[in-house]
Amino acid sequence: MPDRYEPKPEHKFTFGLWTVGNIGRDPFGGPVRDPLSPVDLVHLLAEVGAYGVNFHDNDLVPIDATPAERDRIVCEFRDALEATGLVVPMATTNLFTDPAFKDGAFTSNDPKVRAYALQKTMQAMDLGVELGAKVYVFWGGREGTETDAAKDPVEGLKRMREALNFLCEYAIDQGYDLKFALEAKPNEPRGDMYLSTTGAMLGFIETLDHPEMVGVNPEVAHEHMAGLNFLHHVAQAWDAGKLFHIDLNDQAFGRYDQDFRFGAVNLKSAFFLVKFLEDVGYDGSRHFDAHAYRTESYEGVKEFARGCMRTYLILKEKAEQWNADEEIQAILQEVNADTDGVGSMLGAYSAEKAEQLKAYPFDRAALGARGLNYERLDQLTVEVLLGVR
Repeated sequence: MPDRYEPKPEHKFTFGLWTVGNIGRDPFGGPVRDPLSPVDLVHLLAEVGAYGVNFHDNDLVPIDATPAERDRIVCEFRDALEATGLVVPMATTNLFTDPAFKDGAFTSNDPKVRAYALQKTMQAMDLGVELGAKVYVFWGGREGTETDAAKDPVEGLKRMREALNFLCEYAIDQGYDLKFALEAKPNEPRGDMYLSTTGAMLGFIETLDHPEMVGVNPEVAHEHMAGLNFLHHVAQAWDAGKLFHIDLNDQAFGRYDQDFRFGAVNLKSAFFLVKFLEDVGYDGSRHFDAHAYRTESYEGVKEFARGCMRTYLILKEKAEQWNADEEIQAILQEVNADTDGVGSMLGAYSAEKAEQLKAYPFDRAALGARGLNYERLDQLTVEVLLGVR
């Protein structure tokens, strides 16, 4: 019997080279897994059923590679993609690892660093487009401060805006079919990051010269680090037409950036996220920006990758069950019912509606006394997730 939770290309499940290629180093301990080459990682992802692979420039090509080495690596990587059928939907630039970026890249106080960051990003965009990427993600890993004595935040935003305007113009000039997706994070590795939430990014995008080219790449862990509801931020991005990409993982609220397997911590939050993405018809990549536990060998890494995709598909099925559950839908219908026809006075303003609303005899006590049955609704959700309905 076929496994109904087996990933298929239409699910668009992707992983970064940096995710399955993570060697288990952390601030308190060295590597626990030997590095694998990008070609090996492509074959690993093909083995577990992924659709695509994403990368930072230096995940694929070392920062100090010669032009000849660069061409050889890219050729071998392209051959692996062709052999496995994997695609590259997204690429990005590492502007945070090298010591040159210790005070940021686009927002650095040093104009030479800002210029180098633009050079590095243009070259990385060239590489991403060469391998088929249609989305280009910007995560400002070092764009921030530990002390506000060091930088004027208005100047920092001005520098970020100038960089993105420059790179949008570069993409247009080169004829690249690219969308930019900005990724927010509240802190780590900097003490405080600029544009620290998805909402902040959405506001910033409207100040750019080409806002139509720029959207967001929200990440579960980054919003949960700040104790925020990730679903609400994704919904805001979707409503604005700016959900260009998404990073799926899991995270205990308020902790450091844990990047756990999708659904490993907050199953109900993961469920409502999957339900939202499927209900609205999001058709982009489901990208897992997560890492296997440090306890694992590469067989464990494969289990981690399979687990991310399998959990998504299980929750997708649970969402379909939730949507079809008669009792759940009856509660929703009841709480949304327009029993007295006052809905006709809502929506777009008119003088007539305003007069009707001002004259309508609302029973405030009855409004406050009405029970909404949300306890039952939430319990039914839990029972769907626990498999007892």
